[in-house]
Amino acid sequence: MEDLLALFPETYETSRECFRQNLAVIQKQWTAAELSHHRLPGDEDLTIDWIQSNALVKNEKILILTTAEHGIEGYVGSAMQQRFIDKYLPRLDPRTTGLLLVHAINPWGMKHHRRVNADNIDLNRTFLWDETFDPTFNPEYDFLNDSINPVKPIKNLAWSKLNFYANLLWKTILKGLPALKHTLLIGQYRYPQSLYYGGKEYPDETCTLINLYRQAFSAYDQVLHLDMHTGYGPRFQMSLVNSVLETTTSREFEKRFGYPLVVAANPEEFYAIRGDMIDYVYALQKHEFPEKKLFATSFEFGTLGDDLRGQLGSPRAMVFENQLHWQGAAHEKLAAQVKHDFEELFNPVARDWRVKAVADADQAFDGILKAECYIAE
Repeated sequence: MEDLLALFPETYETSRECFRQNLAVIQKQWTAAELSHHRLPGDEDLTIDWIQSNALVKNEKILILTTAEHGIEGYVGSAMQQRFIDKYLPRLDPRTTGLLLVHAINPWGMKHHRRVNADNIDLNRTFLWDETFDPTFNPEYDFLNDSINPVKPIKNLAWSKLNFYANLLWKTILKGLPALKHTLLIGQYRYPQSLYYGGKEYPDETCTLINLYRQAFSAYDQVLHLDMHTGYGPRFQMSLVNSVLETTTSREFEKRFGYPLVVAANPEEFYAIRGDMIDYVYALQKHEFPEKKLFATSFEFGTLGDDLRGQLGSPRAMVFENQLHWQGAAHEKLAAQVKHDFEELFNPVARDWRVKAVADADQAFDGILKAECYIAE
């Protein structure tokens, strides 16, 4: 168990260093593997890192694994990436299989334990195929914004919770919980200091990933993309979240992968997202590389759970963390509690949770890699 727990990094810097050290190990199989990075602008040493290699003999298929699109989620994502490198990478065939392993799409968010980037942009609302960052999109968000974007410091946590739940209850009565959930989560492009803000144009991080994806499709006939996320779904059962553009049903994938929980990113099975990165990968394949084979999915490790308590606790933790970032708190103890609740939403420290998360990842890696013919049965 201790070996499994050692997979989880404590800081962005240690995670990045661990990832970079994998190059020597990977080069034993993929002799042409290279470590590259894109440095974000600013004074901080923040980089999107990737290890990439062509197949040794013939470029037939590529395995892409990405982490930390939502920065703080990169701590669990990095653990799963390291698990993949340690346990599954040696089983791939370097003669025909290429690699693209990306560490920390959102390094600023990972370093600062925030979900968004330095401009408060949710990168998973920025992958818009038509590049239409329409500020009028999702007009119903106006109905929620005053409740989820308070413009005053946090002074009393108990009172803030009571006020939050009272507002949520009233708005649920008026609109219904499914409608509120859809309005909140799908994304918005006009409130830069509020939740799920998608910005006004492609940010630097998004451009970097789009270029890498286009290179992968250009070089290979088959693409398998696995992206790591945390936060939503049952606490002790990771969900595979597929694009709405994937035509195979979730139940068919459960049978195909031998995995118990597969959902599509729609309101019926999970929730809808505008500007989703996995959707963009599917759109890229459809519009520019229709002859190529693709399967892409997200590993979503649930944290608070999908019962009523978890469904209410998740937006509350996000609202308070965002309020703390912009408005501050009355004292440091209060700020520490808000940060703790937010950390537990995306990077739980419980030993049993982490051990089960690794077990779920193992089951999904094994099922997907076999079904997609990346490893032998």
